[in-house]
Amino acid sequence: MSSIAPSTADKQNVIIFDTTLRDGEQSAGASMTYDEKLAVAELLDDMGVDVIEAGFPIASNGDFEAVAEIARRSKRAVIAGLARAITADIARCGEAVKFSARPRIHTFVSTSPIHLQFQMKKSLDQVIEIINATVAQARNLVDDVEWSAMDATRTPIDDLCRCVEAAIRCGATTINLPDTVGYATPAEYEAMFRNVITRVPGADKVIFSAHCHDDLGLSTANSLAALAGGARQIECTINGLGERAGNAALEEIVMAIRTRGDVMPYQTNIKTPMLVQASKLVAAVSGFAVQYNKAIVGKNAFAHESGIHQDGMLKNAETYEIMRPEDVGVRETSLVMGKHSGRHAFREKLIELGYELGENALQDAFNRFKDLADRKKLVYDEDIEALVENEIAHAGERVRVMALTVIAGTGGPQKAIITMDVDGRHETREATGSGPVDATFNAIKAIWPHEAKLVLYQVHAVTEGTDAQAEVSVRLEESGRIATGRGTDVDTLVSSARAYVSALNKLTVRRQKGAAEDLAEKIRVNDRI
Repeated sequence: MSSIAPSTADKQNVIIFDTTLRDGEQSAGASMTYDEKLAVAELLDDMGVDVIEAGFPIASNGDFEAVAEIARRSKRAVIAGLARAITADIARCGEAVKFSARPRIHTFVSTSPIHLQFQMKKSLDQVIEIINATVAQARNLVDDVEWSAMDATRTPIDDLCRCVEAAIRCGATTINLPDTVGYATPAEYEAMFRNVITRVPGADKVIFSAHCHDDLGLSTANSLAALAGGARQIECTINGLGERAGNAALEEIVMAIRTRGDVMPYQTNIKTPMLVQASKLVAAVSGFAVQYNKAIVGKNAFAHESGIHQDGMLKNAETYEIMRPEDVGVRETSLVMGKHSGRHAFREKLIELGYELGENALQDAFNRFKDLADRKKLVYDEDIEALVENEIAHAGERVRVMALTVIAGTGGPQKAIITMDVDGRHETREATGSGPVDATFNAIKAIWPHEAKLVLYQVHAVTEGTDAQAEVSVRLEESGRIATGRGTDVDTLVSSARAYVSALNKLTVRRQKGAAEDLAEKIRVNDRI
């Protein structure tokens, strides 16, 4: 088994550790399906991510299976699984990642006084005993072990050094000092790394890692400060997805290093032209839309409306752009595709946009493109991307929207008539509601009864203009399970119906998986008895 090990030649290389599939998925409502996780992992691997934290294997059978399959399919990245400092967690994690050519177990334990007193209810000496036992256990399973001091930034430096020394002595190859609650400032975070690396025996033989949360909006700044303090791995997520205010954003970290090499003499292995593609995929599968003014990957990141800015851009792009759009995968919008475009031209456009579809998927996408071209004056690249992503998102669903008619206006009542394909059988129902969207959802419920609660409904325009496609995200919650669906169409109500049905499809799959896991657990318990 091989791992990422420090060497003199690599001292300025920064290891990018992506935790979108683990910490990112812990965002409330951002759970991903098995297939979605595999798609994201494949893209991260192709993009050059060094370490992919694929999940938390002990959390569920589904998470275990996803981590194991990602490990089997990985091409070059180290595949890591997370484990608490608990024997069962570490054993389960080892079983999942062992299928990778480069497996890693990432185990963690709290070290701060507030965590030890109120959460762990243990002394520091007891925690060090736990570190000794669990790091050694992990190292017996894999050569590459990462150990994390949860809430490191609120841990007294003497205590932190004792814990880090124990982890290194027991075989940890990477030491992560996370800013778990987003509390640190850049100067403090840099000093913490510098002190620990200077004081702890054996620190020069391991990689130090930064993992920052964005509660005070400092995650990117803190991550870069950690590099100045001696860290050479940064843990981050696509779009900054993560618990509470999120994690440090991979795209911000990578492009800051690339753009400001004059003050940060580091390098990464990330293929930056794939950043926007990764951003769009994660936004689609998580249901978390990217804000328009998000750094690097936001819709307006390379847009200029101010007259002064436009004048400068026309004279020299460097007056107001410190990066080239193509360096992150942003292309100038193209208007050449339309209703007269043929299948071959459409296929070439998809390849240009980074999509390679099989024959059946290509034909379905082309048919939808022709329908869209008949309804829109101009078809933008963004329209085609939304169309293809929509096809991918709804592939394999057992229930689909076939037709929708909505009657709305000031006079009322609002009424929706919908036809859906349910396991190959068409059913039509009508319903009223307090508005056209409510009526549409009620009609869907008449065909597909359920107890799910609508917790999010968002509408975004894919492009400009009154004929723009509407991209709708719907999040549903049922018995503690959360699923997000997405739909795209020039008709906002059709988009809404597709998003709602997509979320219901996902909830059904998760309900069935949950029942299967409950049954399997009962069988295991009975076997033990």
